[in-house]
Amino acid sequence: MLQSLNARAVLVSLVLLVVSLGLWQLSHKPPEVDTEMTEYERLMGGADQEARVPPPSQVIALAVEELSNPFYDAGPNDKGIGIQLGYSIFRVLTGFGLAALVAIPLGFLIGMSPLMYKALNPFIQVLKPISPLAWMPLALFIIKDSETSSIFVIFICSIWPMLINTAFGVAGVRKDWVNVARTHELTPMNTAFQVILPAAAPTILTGMRISIGIAWLVIVAAEMLVGGTGIGYYVWNEWNNLDLTSVIFSILMIGLVGMLLDMALASATRLVQYQE
Repeated sequence: MLQSLNARAVLVSLVLLVVSLGLWQLSHKPPEVDTEMTEYERLMGGADQEARVPPPSQVIALAVEELSNPFYDAGPNDKGIGIQLGYSIFRVLTGFGLAALVAIPLGFLIGMSPLMYKALNPFIQVLKPISPLAWMPLALFIIKDSETSSIFVIFICSIWPMLINTAFGVAGVRKDWVNVARTHELTPMNTAFQVILPAAAPTILTGMRISIGIAWLVIVAAEMLVGGTGIGYYVWNEWNNLDLTSVIFSILMIGLVGMLLDMALASATRLVQYQE
């Protein structure tokens, strides 16, 4: 039954994709010209020169060309899509990893200690709503390095979902499980690793899944601001070149990589789920 449902879902998705691309392709046609074109307009291609969203056939052709050699490097402003994505993924994973090193232990502390929860909650509630990009000017001023500043922005936006979900997961562990651990005279450290961590792992990974999605959103915007390298810079650079085909292609690549990052953590979440 499940396989049949999955097969039908794939079929519906393919039909929607084909219909959408077909409508997009059919909607792409030069506008009608009511007045006679001048000689200059005819030389320049006339109505064909009007800026329009490129058809999917052009985007697919560009995708084939770019993906056939994704790691070429022809200078500072001409790098392959693979290199640009590599820079962005490196920044995201670095900031995300640093955030996990801070958020998960601190979340354990908050979840296990009502005192620390009440003491730290005001700081969390003040800092959590701040837009990550609002930290960028301060980071650039203090750190004075765009690469490190971008990683810091990823760190600051990734830490809150992981911290809150970890604290929630730890605090929600059934008390009788903790009492059994005390009965067996487990040390607090053993209780944390052998009882609380396995029970809270699904919730922690859910927070990490939310964080990686936010981090991928933020790095694109951050790279548009600081420039240099990365998929965000690639989008902005192609926009400045008025190359809408490359802009659409890069948007699709951003979505694809974001989906793969989410799927990786979703798979990890399924691995730690358990049945009572």
